[in-house]
Amino acid sequence: MTHAVPIEFVVPPRPARVRPWVGLRRILAVRLDAAGDVLMTTPALRALRASRPERLTLLTSTSGAAIAGLLPELDDVIVYDAPWMKVTPDGVDTARDAAFIERLRAERFDAAAIFTVHSQSPLPAATMTYLAGIPRRLAHCRENPYELLTDWVPDPETDAPIRHEVRRQLDLLDRVGVHAVDEHLSLHVPDTASRAIRERLGRFGIGPRDPWLVVHPGATAESRRYPPERFGEVLRRLRVRTDWHIVLTGSRSERPLVDAVRTAADGDGVSLAGELTMAEMAALVAVAPMVLTNNSLPAHIAAAVGTPVVDLYALTNLQHTPWAVPNRVLSVDVPCKGCRRSVCPLGHNRCLHAVEPTDVVDALIELGRDTGMPERRAATLPQRGGEPVHAR
Repeated sequence: MTHAVPIEFVVPPRPARVRPWVGLRRILAVRLDAAGDVLMTTPALRALRASRPERLTLLTSTSGAAIAGLLPELDDVIVYDAPWMKVTPDGVDTARDAAFIERLRAERFDAAAIFTVHSQSPLPAATMTYLAGIPRRLAHCRENPYELLTDWVPDPETDAPIRHEVRRQLDLLDRVGVHAVDEHLSLHVPDTASRAIRERLGRFGIGPRDPWLVVHPGATAESRRYPPERFGEVLRRLRVRTDWHIVLTGSRSERPLVDAVRTAADGDGVSLAGELTMAEMAALVAVAPMVLTNNSLPAHIAAAVGTPVVDLYALTNLQHTPWAVPNRVLSVDVPCKGCRRSVCPLGHNRCLHAVEPTDVVDALIELGRDTGMPERRAATLPQRGGEPVHAR
């Protein structure tokens, strides 16, 4: 039986060795991870914005920059694929890195908040910002950073996460007196993208009142992908119990995966794989009644725009569940949870692959009922006075 694995978080001990951040004019937020991690940092970014700096800049990766343009808290974005992160598309180039440090120095930032997951060391970014002459440097760190960090918060999460990723970053800022009033994720959906998506949905025959579902079967890590044949079985079973429209999404490289899901679903659903900009993807999720996805970016987009989400959640990273949005998180408990591996080291992916399609369908319908999405589309009766009459 598939069930939601309880993930309990505790409040970490309150560390010292920090000074309040007051009157800082130019702040650099460092988040060098992927787009989903950047989205989970938006409550912290909003708290920094509320401290009224003249300029708030995000330093992020190429992946993070894809979503950063939709974040209203930021004044600008600097893109840097750091050599100490998992992926460096351009390889190692020490001259480039030295030139980048000089670029940061020229920006004359007053402070840098370095946001990391519990398994990352902040010291490379701390060294970079130290060499760039940024006077205040804040981060969680498990070992003594000496002068690399002026504001050191000892990291209580040395072996495993004890709090959600959003809470981790808010707690970091809280230690320097930067407090969040609103802890929701945020994302700005451009009007042009919303109009384009509504036009596309209309061409698919999906009206404003129709129940429908975004299905995103991809994920950057193999260990976080529910099998396409199981996705297909979910859609076949869902068709028996509902008449929901299905819209499948993915990147251009995920088109074969989406095609495999549609084939397994006997051709059900329409595909927008490889056809959407990031803004259009956000707009699609924003207007959708519900999203079904792996633990991947669309789960966090859904949280940011308030769309209910069913998350097929591989237990590789325990701190990334949907934040502050109606959801169902489905996993199968395993002794090896929290492995943080992109490929299952045991080869079975049981924490995700053992989730039963019937339980996924039950979760979708249950969440739909809880959030007001009917299982059947309204019948359209003959027009009166030029307007269609709907009946339920």
